[in-house]
Amino acid sequence: MGVAEKTVGEVLIELLEVYGVDTVFGIPGVHTAELYRGLATSSIRHITPRHEQGAGFMADGYARVTGKPGVALVITGPGLTNTITAMAQAYQDSIPMLVISGVNSRGSLGHGRGCLHELPDQRATMATVSHMTHTLLDPADLPSVLERAFIILQSRRPGPVHIEIPTDVMDSKIAIEVPDPIKTFGPRASVSQVAALAEKCRQSQAPVILCGGGSISSAEQIKMLAEKLDAPLVTTVNARGMFVGHPLSVPASPSLQPVRGLLANADLVIALGTQMGATDYDMYADGGFPELGNLVRVDIDADQLARGPAASLQILSTVDQLLTDLLPMVGGLSGRRGGAERADRCRRGALESLSPKMHLEIKVLEGIRDALPGCILVGDSTQAIYSGNLYFEAGQPKGWFNAATGYGALGYGPPAAIGACLGAPEKPVVCIVGDGGFQFSLAEIGSAKDCGANVIFLVWNNDGYGEIKTYMEDSGIVPEGVTPSAPDFLKIAEAYGVPAVRLDDVVDLPEALRRLAGEGGPSLIEIHETRTRGAGV
Repeated sequence: MGVAEKTVGEVLIELLEVYGVDTVFGIPGVHTAELYRGLATSSIRHITPRHEQGAGFMADGYARVTGKPGVALVITGPGLTNTITAMAQAYQDSIPMLVISGVNSRGSLGHGRGCLHELPDQRATMATVSHMTHTLLDPADLPSVLERAFIILQSRRPGPVHIEIPTDVMDSKIAIEVPDPIKTFGPRASVSQVAALAEKCRQSQAPVILCGGGSISSAEQIKMLAEKLDAPLVTTVNARGMFVGHPLSVPASPSLQPVRGLLANADLVIALGTQMGATDYDMYADGGFPELGNLVRVDIDADQLARGPAASLQILSTVDQLLTDLLPMVGGLSGRRGGAERADRCRRGALESLSPKMHLEIKVLEGIRDALPGCILVGDSTQAIYSGNLYFEAGQPKGWFNAATGYGALGYGPPAAIGACLGAPEKPVVCIVGDGGFQFSLAEIGSAKDCGANVIFLVWNNDGYGEIKTYMEDSGIVPEGVTPSAPDFLKIAEAYGVPAVRLDDVVDLPEALRRLAGEGGPSLIEIHETRTRGAGV
């Protein structure tokens, strides 16, 4: 490309376009105005949330459905610290996110002179929730810094990266050659490692494959391997929907005893792209996940391989590349190993282990999935979502994600659903959020209205923090602080010009979903656990 003689802010936007960015989420301020100089004339769409935390969550939801980094543009100080919660959620769930912030002028950094929005050390603050944080001190370094950010975003375990630009750098004129983006490649296993895994596959008589969020792009190859091995496919929360309707699919949590039993009785467990973290594998914190004698872990992150359960074979590789190398070595391996029968027993056992209330909530989730084929279900931390995380088959890959894993941030669902809708505008999006969690990000209804996001906010109203209340009661603790009052959500929706309905009976949900989804734009449905028939037990 040609030589650019523009401000740092203008070149930044041009570089983002080169890297395929089509949407940014942010709230402009004096400390970022110069970064907006070239935005209006670019091809990039700007979405304004009502809070910078919403910008981060929108970027998260957008990244999950597109596979591209979500980009947030925020001011220094409070704008950035408001975004930290969203960055921490993305860090824990391995979601690619680029956060670009302002920072005070270079001469003021580290002096503590009381500048507006000043932090003692903003870069150090961000280091704990990002894979990279960089202060752009030399304007000419912008292309190389952004290149390094995208290399990190695309070639290792995904997560947030942060670049801060001092206010006196933003308007600096620079003449640079804007480069074409470089191609990146993740790690690849050695031939000997792949051969060792192939031999394990040939010897195995009762294999199981564990799939995490890092394996989503490899669904077809994994299915081929599973069918060769006749191996049940257990999917964690972020991998749900990868094998819809397949007889080997087990869409149930490894925190459930029947799933743990399936794994414990396997003579080979291949874990693909999963952190094997507690919110998937030990949700009840009972320490009961079994030791697996022949566990093989495949991960893009060497540090992650060193954490969690010990493995007989650790393979540093992208899942895509590992399967590309492994499938020819496995060759024509086939034969009955009782995989479908083992998967069926596990599915039935997992469902039977759940309470009647959970069964009811799972049926509601299934009703949403079936009423709106191809829909994306985005959840907050609420009781129906916890039930679905234990057992639920989404209708498609990337069709189920929520904040009840990893960092577990309340208020995640509404803005993440908006981001998902902008990333996949052809799909209906349903946000399942509790009355308590919704109040963390209630104003984002306005953001959805502004951008015309086709999101249905499904409010699961149980008059407070129902999940925490239940936990306290089960633990012999007198519930306190778990019944915050809620507004009339239908009136809130009306105030934003958003259609809304309160259901009298759960059986009316499919029709309401189809009608509102057909109208386009945001809408709201409320289900009350005690006042809506069929919502409670």
